[in-house]
Amino acid sequence: MNDHAIDVLLTQPVPEAIDARLASTYQVHRLYQHANPQALLDEVGPRIRAVVTGGAKGLSNALMDQLPQLEIIAISGIGTDAVDLHHAARRGIYVTTTPGVLTADVADLAMGLIINTLRRMGEGERLVRDGLWGTVNLPLARQVSGIALGIVGLGEVGKAIARRAAAFDMRIAYNGRREQPHTGYRYEPDLVALARSVDVLVVAASADGGQVLVTREVLDALGPQGYLINVARGKLVDELALEAALREQRIAGAGLDVFVDEPHVPPALRDLNQVSLQPHRGSATLQTRLAMGRMVLSNLEACFSGEVPPNQVSL
Repeated sequence: MNDHAIDVLLTQPVPEAIDARLASTYQVHRLYQHANPQALLDEVGPRIRAVVTGGAKGLSNALMDQLPQLEIIAISGIGTDAVDLHHAARRGIYVTTTPGVLTADVADLAMGLIINTLRRMGEGERLVRDGLWGTVNLPLARQVSGIALGIVGLGEVGKAIARRAAAFDMRIAYNGRREQPHTGYRYEPDLVALARSVDVLVVAASADGGQVLVTREVLDALGPQGYLINVARGKLVDELALEAALREQRIAGAGLDVFVDEPHVPPALRDLNQVSLQPHRGSATLQTRLAMGRMVLSNLEACFSGEVPPNQVSL
């Protein structure tokens, strides 16, 4: 690496192949590996011209403001809620994402959480692993095929979930910013009404607005036979209300890949049998993370070639 290489700040690990390509082109500083992150920022912050980060981690304004030469924030993911786009725009900083390539993985995980939660597969696995098969009887599970499925946010991920759900003969309805008649699915503009009419409610909406969508009222409408699945962002759900609804059995169960304060998961959610948990793994397959990494590299290359990055986010 020559002394004139562009300095890039990496906030979290990327696949080895992507890390190697970054290191062969740029001077990479791995913030997540440093024992004293602030000391690293004090040393290299004035030279950093790019940040590579994830959608959930993003980049705070406080950190952004320590990088006076920053030109691009390359997000490996599709969420921009953890980056202040207006603040970046005022600084003339590009913000890019990796759209399209993670849709299938997130939809697959949503279906996995539906099946795992309704069929109580986690409980069954623990029973077998603990050597209790034959001595403990599990409660009967909930049938998956033919249920009424409500999708909050019919974007690309929401549509992909719906296509998979159709193969299970599910009756599909959705809530979103606008009706999409061409889909053929039932549109319900009132989220409470949607929750009241379905067996399972899947949150697949963008979190860029940041507001809570699934409130206590929505959970009460879902009811004691209903299930909540979240593969979007934790902050879209009132987590305290969800804990209470599960503990008081006002809903039947939940499958969660995302949480309000990751990686911290409330003990109540960890301790309840009717909850399936994942550590924000929606796009976590090697194939998809490599594809996302290649898009990050393309966005960086365009930026430093004087071009507008292909996946720039517009306000």
